[in-house]
Amino acid sequence: MDIDYVRGQFPALERDFVFMDNAGGSQTLGKVIERISGYLVHHNVQLGASYKVSEEAGEKLSYATKQIGNFINTSRPEEVVIGPSSTMLLRILSISLSKQWKKGDEVIVTNTDHEANVSCWTDLKERGINVKIWKANPHTHELEISDLTELLNKRTKLVAVTHVSNILGSINPIKKIAKIVHKAGALICVDGVAYAPHRAVNVKDLDVDFYVFSWYKTYGPHLAVMYGKYNQLYKMEGINHYFFKKKDVPYKLQPGNFNFELTYSLLGITEYYQEFFKHHFPKKTKLSFREQIEKTFEVIAAHEEKISAPLIEYLDSHPEIKIIGHPVADRTKRVPTISFVHDSLKSDEIVEQVDNHRIGIRFGDFYAKKLIKDAGLEEKNGVVRVSLTHYNTKTEVTRLIRVLKDILD
Repeated sequence: MDIDYVRGQFPALERDFVFMDNAGGSQTLGKVIERISGYLVHHNVQLGASYKVSEEAGEKLSYATKQIGNFINTSRPEEVVIGPSSTMLLRILSISLSKQWKKGDEVIVTNTDHEANVSCWTDLKERGINVKIWKANPHTHELEISDLTELLNKRTKLVAVTHVSNILGSINPIKKIAKIVHKAGALICVDGVAYAPHRAVNVKDLDVDFYVFSWYKTYGPHLAVMYGKYNQLYKMEGINHYFFKKKDVPYKLQPGNFNFELTYSLLGITEYYQEFFKHHFPKKTKLSFREQIEKTFEVIAAHEEKISAPLIEYLDSHPEIKIIGHPVADRTKRVPTISFVHDSLKSDEIVEQVDNHRIGIRFGDFYAKKLIKDAGLEEKNGVVRVSLTHYNTKTEVTRLIRVLKDILD
């Protein structure tokens, strides 16, 4: 991967600071920033009017939504629901979808998820929905398929699970899980927030019913997207004004519409990946958009594995450090979101010393509170989390390791 090319696309990386809290929020592409500004200057009108500028704005937003659908491989543009955050979109989904359920129906959540894909479902207890928790193996912190099959039954309506834990970094076998869930007659809702910055999202291949992630963690603005199979979105009641009917997909799930300038700016992300592909594979011009995206993320995953390996090796070799998650950099098993605890130091004590070196890492529970509690890590003030992404460099990782050695050795 041409790291100089990549870093040149992110204006914030010009400053003398090492960004390693990327799972909390990535830096923004220059193309995204330009498109936000461009929309506000040239197309900042309300949609649906008959005058030319409004028509042009509508066409541009329609194109942006179509490209988002292509990016995650939806069957049709209407399967793209835009919202202010993953948390809000999942809350909207739980409200709308649960109107079809009856008292005694069941939902399964995990103890490894961010609360965005947990609380919205557990709150349905008030309406008589039973909630079961799919708990990770306490020794490996991995979700076991056999445990899921024991929880599933004829009353199960939905399984909510993360594609990648925002603490463990582990990649869950979503395609396999989806088959099991569907065989049981239930739906599956996947939180892809910690996966989408690192791997190509292909909702059609995964065969999931709902999939959600945030753009501000994938090099864009504070905005989120929810994919839903069209037939599922169509059947749901909306939360918009009374005159919007079931056929009004996705608008019935977007009260007040979506943010125009931020939605338009998402074209900067899809264009970045296309240009990334052309830069690295100038002779493979005949590949489809989908093939280009897949190829691009293969390069990104290989780079991330390469830069995370030295950090994982150092942490795993330290006698007083325990990695919470896979102690390997293998890109088939994990993304470069790396969490650890120290035998004698609390997590905040480590991070606060790193802060002085102009390196941004983080400590805490990262809203995966059930995982931290069940792992007995509350007394450590959670974990230390180093979350890398493809614009990080091997030099930056070496710099962090040197700082950690000064603090921990």
